[in-house]
Amino acid sequence: MIVRSLNGLGDLLMYLGTVLRSALGSWRRREEIFDKSLLVIQQSLATTVFAGFFVGAIMTLQFTLQVQMFSALSYLGALVTSATVREVGPLLIAFLLSGKIGAFTSAELGTMKVSEQIDAIRCLGSDPIREVIVPRFLGIIIASFFLLSFGLLFSFFGGLLMATTFSGLPWEQYLSQIPRVVSGFSILSGVVKCFVFSLVIATICTYRGYTVFGGAKEVGDGVVQAATQTMIALVVADWFTTFILEGLINV
Repeated sequence: MIVRSLNGLGDLLMYLGTVLRSALGSWRRREEIFDKSLLVIQQSLATTVFAGFFVGAIMTLQFTLQVQMFSALSYLGALVTSATVREVGPLLIAFLLSGKIGAFTSAELGTMKVSEQIDAIRCLGSDPIREVIVPRFLGIIIASFFLLSFGLLFSFFGGLLMATTFSGLPWEQYLSQIPRVVSGFSILSGVVKCFVFSLVIATICTYRGYTVFGGAKEVGDGVVQAATQTMIALVVADWFTTFILEGLINV
């Protein structure tokens, strides 16, 4: 099982390298990339806003119970914003996007593969990686990065609203301590994680769809594998980026 997992990881990395090489000259197809990005945003914006808002609200509820024990309610906004931007927000929102974007893209590419549309593109002398995969790959990265960042913004408003209604904390006091705790590095950490998570989602969901063989059953299996593997990869990527970023700040 370990050998099979390592072989699968090697195939995935080789696929990523091929896609990145093909992507270097693909910006002349920016209209198609823009269309794919816009499609993903239209499909997932409402979900992202809803999820981001409630992530901030839930974090406020949880932290309120803790800070009240130490009479430190004035630090509620700083703690919620820091935890949401650096860790919880990007990961939870990425989970939702991986299920929505990943499932759709894997199913779409898998259907194209089993119906021999991708083989037809190859027979016509075109590269299916460049023609089919790269626009979706770049579109998912751009759209997911935007959606993750937008979701974090709404998580802030969710936390602020819950603090004023549930915790009884004036909004001025909620905002007052944020600059002392949420540094530029905290925001950079959130931005980096948004980009890394976008890359993970785009890579795995397109890979699973592109490598499907068989029929409708295999397409379904590929979608399930894309969802589960993306979630596992997101957790690993979250640990890895946190480890690297914390190491940089402590140098």
